[in-house]
Amino acid sequence: MAEIQDQSFRALGFQKSRSSNGVVGYHKNLHASSLDTPILVLLHGYPNSAYLWRHVLPLLSAHPLFVPDLPGYGNSAPPESHDKVSVGSLVLLALREIYKGLGSSREQSQPIVLIGHDRGARVAHHLHVSSPDAPIYGFDIKGLALLDIVPTLSQWEIGNSASAATGFFHWSLLANAEIAIPMIQAYGGARWAGNMIERWAGSSDRGRANIRSGEALTVYGSFFERDEVVTATTMDYEAGATSDLVFEKRAIEENKRIKVPLLLIYSAAFLPKRATKPILEVWSLPWSEGPQLITECPIGDGVGHFVPEEAPEVTADALKRWLGVLAS
Repeated sequence: MAEIQDQSFRALGFQKSRSSNGVVGYHKNLHASSLDTPILVLLHGYPNSAYLWRHVLPLLSAHPLFVPDLPGYGNSAPPESHDKVSVGSLVLLALREIYKGLGSSREQSQPIVLIGHDRGARVAHHLHVSSPDAPIYGFDIKGLALLDIVPTLSQWEIGNSASAATGFFHWSLLANAEIAIPMIQAYGGARWAGNMIERWAGSSDRGRANIRSGEALTVYGSFFERDEVVTATTMDYEAGATSDLVFEKRAIEENKRIKVPLLLIYSAAFLPKRATKPILEVWSLPWSEGPQLITECPIGDGVGHFVPEEAPEVTADALKRWLGVLAS
């Protein structure tokens, strides 16, 4: 059912691409990007694909946009390394190919804003922190919007209670990839993906209807019927328990932190369960330069983890207000 995703993006005026490193993405309005007009790079999470953003994209149509399937997810080829910096680097290299293909010869780095949900937010976080003071592959990260996550280290720290351990059981399960992969394959990849989405969705009838609209569960499920997707996405979580933790610990030791404006959009019912203190405090020192960089947008009304699908209007409004401040 990958064609449903392709048709949806085509109807929204996007062009599809496949990079030399196997990243499938969709882009629109890249010709309008400039030193004053950043490209918005939207990164989905687990167990989704670029289709996660289908409700938000029409509301951001005035911006230059690049929306990939993360490496190993959707139609994108799996990465050789699953740490978030390596995954993010593949995404930026794919964007660079497209950008150069449009004939850009600009010597200055092109500004971008990384907007990530779930695993995509972790990619955005680590990619920026890997080089907080310098462009990456010719792109200058001007802002981060992280949707419904706390830092990976913080996520693991809350696992000492029964409610946390059961609520986020998949972190430990998927980190044991050699066991999780055959279990998910035996259970059925589509069934697994659908069950996880239903489990993490909120209580809002409208939000749950938004998630199911456009045959989204069929789209996500069809990708998870592929053994290579089950394997790669599980290895993503294995990295989250190994190399990604090493990266975050080293970043703290080296005082490498978020130095650009940071927007936090999250489910008021979902994300605080992952934290031992208010979300604003979670993302302050040592993860960012401080609360002066942070804008918060908690979303209530029964909205769950999948905020771009469950509350697209609120999500897009928060993004547009914040982007307006960035541009001023």
